[in-house]
Amino acid sequence: MLPVMDEGKDAAAAAPDISQMSFEQALAALESIVQQLERGDVPLDQSIALYERGEALRGACQQRLDAAQARIERIVTAADGRATGTRPFDADG
Repeated sequence: MLPVMDEGKDAAAAAPDISQMSFEQALAALESIVQQLERGDVPLDQSIALYERGEALRGACQQRLDAAQARIERIVTAADGRATGTRPFDADG
């Protein structure tokens, strides 16, 4: 009988905590996972674990992008060119 391989779970357990990663680190890790999965030479169980980690990384990256977008504001100017305040970057007007 062949031994049961649990490579995917071991690799995921050894991976850094996503919440402690910078956006750039999370994006690089996600890109690495995509490359591994696209090669198609990863065992099924490891592929599933990589996919799940990739989904978590994608979600973390999206959350950080959404937070950054919410912080970006456009400066509103009066007719004479003076700054009068700010409004969300994606607001109409």
